[in-house]
Amino acid sequence: MVITGASAGIGRATVRRFAADGYDVGLIARGKDGLNAAASEVMQEGRRAFVVPCDVADAEAVENAAERIENELGQIDVWVNNAMVSVFSPIAEMTADEFKRVTEVTYLGYVYGTLSALRRMRSRNRGTIVQVGSALAYRSIPLQSAYCAAKHAIIGFTDSLRCELIHDQSDVHVTVVEMPAVNTPQFSWVKSRLPNKAQPVPPIFQPEVAADAIYFAAHHCRREVWVGYSAVKAIIGQKIAPGFADHYLAKNGFVSQQTSEPQDADAPHNLWSPVDGPGGGDYGAHGSFDERARSYSPLLSLVETIPGRQLTMIGVGLGFAALVGTSLLASNSKRTRC
Repeated sequence: MVITGASAGIGRATVRRFAADGYDVGLIARGKDGLNAAASEVMQEGRRAFVVPCDVADAEAVENAAERIENELGQIDVWVNNAMVSVFSPIAEMTADEFKRVTEVTYLGYVYGTLSALRRMRSRNRGTIVQVGSALAYRSIPLQSAYCAAKHAIIGFTDSLRCELIHDQSDVHVTVVEMPAVNTPQFSWVKSRLPNKAQPVPPIFQPEVAADAIYFAAHHCRREVWVGYSAVKAIIGQKIAPGFADHYLAKNGFVSQQTSEPQDADAPHNLWSPVDGPGGGDYGAHGSFDERARSYSPLLSLVETIPGRQLTMIGVGLGFAALVGTSLLASNSKRTRC
């Protein structure tokens, strides 16, 4: 298997998950220290690892990486697009270059990875492409406009691709895993203009939960996999009452993305290049929210045991119930004109 963004966070946890189940792993990311540490973990499982330092915003570099990995490890069975960057900032304070950079990595990086995977998988008529998505692909939140837009774009691109694969009667499978908030190191290195340090919006899940979902998606024919009840609530809520979600997030979406600790305005960030962490450039899989993060998702357990169509109906019901409950709680609050 090949994974982008392999050096840290969800990518790092996913590397461990696949290696533990017997996969050789091609690792793509910018940070060499994190890549080498991830490769060591693969080899500790008795599997082969091949590291390719690469910025996924460079289509030629991604294609060269795919070629080198196949030459070293053999045919690619699973390709996971996961690399991302973001900026926490009000839109009015964003620059054009920041929007461009987030788009090139977080959206076009998925496109380039998918194209490289397809060049190899279509001729063999087999293989799986997993897009690591987010509930924010359906329900945008304030202060992460570039990231949310990129995740929306991934859904549009993947839906088109899925239709074409069906039309061609191809056995290449493409799937999307919609993530909830995850305890990853990105909140330590993301570029931010917020007054306080950034945090994932609770409830927070450990990256191993995300890795299990990615592994499941790679081995089961599901169109999408939703991870965490909070993701279901956001996705279904957006379909049922997007206007209510706008006002709710306008009121709550700023505070919920920040801790009580002040943000250092001069803190290094990884938008343009990797940054060093406590272990040099190796951040590992976990962020700084271990005490608040959940290591188990009941919804993911349902996903793994219940057929897809039945699960969709359950998800709609849960999301609708959550939305009604939130609406009732908000009904006594001051109304905002529209």
